[in-house]
Amino acid sequence: GTLCFLLQFGAEFRRFSLDRYKPGKFEDFYKLILHIHHIANLEVMIGYADVHGDLLPINNDDNFFKAVSSAHPLLRVFIQRQG
Repeated sequence: GTLCFLLQFGAEFRRFSLDRYKPGKFEDFYKLILHIHHIANLEVMIGYADVHGDLLPINNDDNFFKAVSSAHPLLRVFIQRQG
């Protein structure tokens, strides 16, 4: 199954897809986000909206997998500059 991601960084939106069952590691996801948004030199925080609309962090493999497994069919990911 394919999982669609909707990335939001400021006013900029990007979409991409990953294999729901083999999403990879958080570090690879983080690098991919920086690459997609052309922000490789920024420190950013990544979060997602859960089913209740709460913003939860994605900052390690555990909560990355939790985010991926909770998404049906789209995962909204919010990217914020740190500091």
